[in-house]
Amino acid sequence: MGDMTNSDFYSKNQRNESSHGGEFGCTLEELRSLMELRGTEAVVKIKETYGDTEAICRRLKTSPVEGLPGTAPDLEKRKQIFGQNFIPPKKPKTFLQLVWEALQDVTLIILEIAAIISLGLSFYHPPGESNEGCATAQGGAEDEGEAEAGWIEGAAILLSVICVVLVTAFNDWSKEKQFRGLQSRIEQEQKFTVVRAGQVVQIPVAEIVVGDIAQIKYGDLLPADGLFIQGNDLKIDESSLTGESDQVRKSVDKDPMLLSGTHVMEGSGRMVVTAVGVNSQTGIIFTLLGAGGEEEEKKDKKGVKKADGLQLPGKMQDGNVDSSQSKAKQQDGAAAMEMQPLKSAEGGDADDKKKANMHKKEKSVLQGKLTKLAVQIGKAGLVMSAITVIILVLYFTVDTFVVNKKPWLPECTPVYVQYFVKFFIIGVTVLVVAVPEGLPLAVTISLAYSVKKMMKDNNLVRHLDACETMGNATAICSDKTGTLTTNRMTVVQAYVGDVHYKEIPDPSSINAKTMELLVNAIAINSAYTTKILPPEKEGALPRQVGNKTECGLLGFVLDLKQDYEPVRSQMPEEKLYKVYTFNSVRKSMSTVIKMPDESFRMYSKGASEIVLKKCCKILNGTGEPRVFRPRDRDEMVKKVIEPMACDGLRTICVAYRDFPSSPEPDWDNENDILNDLTCICVVGIEDPVRPEVPEAIRKCQRAGITVRMVTGDNINTARAIAIKCGIIHPGEDFLCLEGKEFNRRIRNEKGEIEQERIDKIWPKLRVLARSSPTDKHTLVKGIIDSTHTEQRQVVAVTGDGTNDGPALKKADVGFAMGIAGTDVAKEASDIILTDDNFSSIVKAVMWGRNVYDSISKFLQFQLTVNVVAVIVAFTGACITQDSPLKAVQMLWVNLIMDTFASLALATEPPTETLLLRKPYGRNKPLISRTMMKNILGHAVYQLTLIFTLLFVGEKMFQIDSGRNAPLHSPPSEHYTIIFNTFVMMQLFNEINARKIHGERNVFDGIFRNPIFCTIVLGTFAIQIVIVQFGGKPFSCSPLQLDQWMWCIFIGLGELVWGQVIATIPTSRLKFLKEAGRLTQKEEIPEEELNEDVEEIDHAERELRRGQILWFRGLNRIQTQIEVVNTFKSGASFQGALRRQSSVTSQSQDVANLSSPSRVSLSNALSSPTSLPPAAAGQG
Repeated sequence: MGDMTNSDFYSKNQRNESSHGGEFGCTLEELRSLMELRGTEAVVKIKETYGDTEAICRRLKTSPVEGLPGTAPDLEKRKQIFGQNFIPPKKPKTFLQLVWEALQDVTLIILEIAAIISLGLSFYHPPGESNEGCATAQGGAEDEGEAEAGWIEGAAILLSVICVVLVTAFNDWSKEKQFRGLQSRIEQEQKFTVVRAGQVVQIPVAEIVVGDIAQIKYGDLLPADGLFIQGNDLKIDESSLTGESDQVRKSVDKDPMLLSGTHVMEGSGRMVVTAVGVNSQTGIIFTLLGAGGEEEEKKDKKGVKKADGLQLPGKMQDGNVDSSQSKAKQQDGAAAMEMQPLKSAEGGDADDKKKANMHKKEKSVLQGKLTKLAVQIGKAGLVMSAITVIILVLYFTVDTFVVNKKPWLPECTPVYVQYFVKFFIIGVTVLVVAVPEGLPLAVTISLAYSVKKMMKDNNLVRHLDACETMGNATAICSDKTGTLTTNRMTVVQAYVGDVHYKEIPDPSSINAKTMELLVNAIAINSAYTTKILPPEKEGALPRQVGNKTECGLLGFVLDLKQDYEPVRSQMPEEKLYKVYTFNSVRKSMSTVIKMPDESFRMYSKGASEIVLKKCCKILNGTGEPRVFRPRDRDEMVKKVIEPMACDGLRTICVAYRDFPSSPEPDWDNENDILNDLTCICVVGIEDPVRPEVPEAIRKCQRAGITVRMVTGDNINTARAIAIKCGIIHPGEDFLCLEGKEFNRRIRNEKGEIEQERIDKIWPKLRVLARSSPTDKHTLVKGIIDSTHTEQRQVVAVTGDGTNDGPALKKADVGFAMGIAGTDVAKEASDIILTDDNFSSIVKAVMWGRNVYDSISKFLQFQLTVNVVAVIVAFTGACITQDSPLKAVQMLWVNLIMDTFASLALATEPPTETLLLRKPYGRNKPLISRTMMKNILGHAVYQLTLIFTLLFVGEKMFQIDSGRNAPLHSPPSEHYTIIFNTFVMMQLFNEINARKIHGERNVFDGIFRNPIFCTIVLGTFAIQIVIVQFGGKPFSCSPLQLDQWMWCIFIGLGELVWGQVIATIPTSRLKFLKEAGRLTQKEEIPEEELNEDVEEIDHAERELRRGQILWFRGLNRIQTQIEVVNTFKSGASFQGALRRQSSVTSQSQDVANLSSPSRVSLSNALSSPTSLPPAAAGQG
């Protein structure tokens, strides 16, 4: 198949070249249609059209052994003809679209309408305006100029609405940009192994071209479509494309089709790439969806309008804001090869349904508590604002028409309407202030900020809420290899030829025959991709590439002054007769080769207790096999293997077996083949504990997090390492179990797993050794489902292998290893540790707790402002017919409290002190009693001062009273002082809000957070401008210096008052308890049926597979409040709220989701992240 044949082939084909896609022997269309065939059809087609896979390689001008020449012009040409290996992402939303979405917010729409009505009326001068008899409340004679200025208030409200909208849109826009950045970063990090010019190189997935020869191995996620050329035991999980959960065996003669987006579950091999990017199978699905996406969206929005009535504005936006995030989340890096294959309708319910398929976690703890709190606050706000409006209207009508017996004159109507509009605006303003729309913003900012910073701490967060769930973690189940240890394997002890060497033996002391067998057994019976390369820097350790255990063994060969390369070049990978690759069931790997005399030899290696059971001979000192009986084996286990294991070494046994040439053994009957082995040697491999791990584990334990080690290793090795790490301390009461024993203890007579039995074991279990992936999954599920402790456990799991997928998916937070991890593990995880280091997990815990605290700080600040503003507006309106805080001023306060405060308080950097407290757990209220004490305490201070100023302020400052002013009167100094004092108090209270556990020093570490300082000073500056130059639009009149001093002085009083509050012991304030338990699970609103915590937890468990992504943009909360209106209508509201908050406790509600046809499609094609239906059922 050298150049000769190539040139021959092309001279023959010269004539057809014009018809054959430029200069390749097959066109894009031919290859694309070929890849659509499966199994035998494909084999037949290849035979008929091309001859065999080698012929296809020749047509694509590539060599199955050498690969592409890799020259730039050639690669360019291939990209032009066959396309590039990347799927263009969906266009991001433009800034204007985001502005439009922000405008959809219900409260803002109400305000806009009110403002427009108010504007219209101010320009309308009816003849009756001169009629003095219209309304007594009109008060003193109005200045002509003032009447003209009536439009200002309406305009100012509109202006502030525009401000809020722009801020919101800008936040969304930068958030989307950040996600795209993160996404492209994930994509660039995704590499794949190909052969070019005879060299094995790793290239970014996007660089792969048609004709490349790619090396595929266990755990890979295929980046392009291709044909299988050669390999062994290759099994692929194609569920992401076909939905079939069975693994598909691939072979050159039966089923050579390898498809992008599928996972390699076992084996290894090579493939020639035949289709990339949009022409690959996954790409084709995307293109279909991309094209159909636009029309879908239109249809969808119509559907939403009909279905949800009032709830529409937030709904549309709900899906939209999310598009970028959900993409960033559902797709981890197989270069954009694997976004989710069904992002069709942006705003629709099908989307929710899909996410329900893809997403595994129930909603995060924080989010559950927040949604609940927001709905409660919203209801309260709605009631307050309604009462305010009713009281104002009643008072006005009673006063005008009953007390003063005025007739309703037609010419007076506009004047009255103007009054009613003013009352309506006041009501809406109360609502605006009551609703904490800054909450989602605070959460977003806090999480986005944390995620960005966590990148620096080697945590690549794929699902945002994972970062906050991590703060609540109570248990971490960690792998041993690579996470707790350095994953640099070195052989330190060996048992060869009846001698136990405590260090590497001298080569001369080993018999030559044994040595040759040993070198061959190690060199041939290991993946050829595993190598030891010279160190990059002088004096560094040699680089280990590939499987680390095999690297350790190859290193042993080198230490014995031998070389494995010549052996491999003599027996290249293509000549291996049969390979039984390592998997978690076999726990060993064997390779069969054909000897020169036509007989067969099989080399085996694997966990010593497993391989030794299959040995019936062992090589003695002279290199001759002698009988190896069970009792010899027991003695060897006692004398050699256990001592090695107790030193924390992993023991590996290397063995071989010869077979005659005829009759040829039945290779598929593994039990007979993998038996009667002859043991060559047993080695002890050391994998040293990472130096920083013991300290990290100590921090976890101090923070109330239990660390458990789950490993496939021998129990003695595991115990030794656990002691070194500090997971277990001698003399403590703990359990170390093997997988078998664990299974025996948790299953009943029928072999079913019982939760009560798991509950007896897990609290004390610290080490689970020789465990299979199912054991890991069982343990994680058992801990999560346990009701043994009063708090439900929140479990984090680390994993790197393909087989860790189920456990990573089941856990509350799954950590995958960035370096050692397989693509499958990364796909199932929430956070990727880019340095594979356990201590990075501790950083994640710190950040997670910080997010929780930031939200609490924000809430403490926000609720104080809310309580005060609502009460002031309400009582003021009822007593003086006019809110002391005007609509525009309220909007400004809302802007500081919401947007700026969320920025300032959400970006506090974490400190080590966060690790000194126990996790909050699931049932702890968001607002602790200490916080409740702070909120109410500060509210009392602020209300006292504001009402004092309102009713006796004019006497204190010797100024005109601002009460009972007519409709368009000029702004009074009196009310300006109230507004200014109010804002000053908020500013200083923002500093108090930095501490939520009742600490005294609120300034602690304030300069470490420049954003906070900037915002406080900035707000102060803007406030000065508003008061001095705001004039009519802000209803402000400029203040004297002494008046300013008083305002600031009253504000400073907040800090002093904060100290007073801190002195009151929380334990004395028993009555606060009820108020603080806003978010107890029992108090779930009536729509959610189950009053009992237990059942809700159960419902949440059912939902574990279907967490509907929650990061739903800023206006999610108003939507809910608006929905509360339609509350009485029952079903539609329930459906809506459920879709939004994903706490569905009745599954039939999910059936209300629209468009079944698309949903079924989404199930069939559900993305690679989602589990196959069978597995999904286990949740």
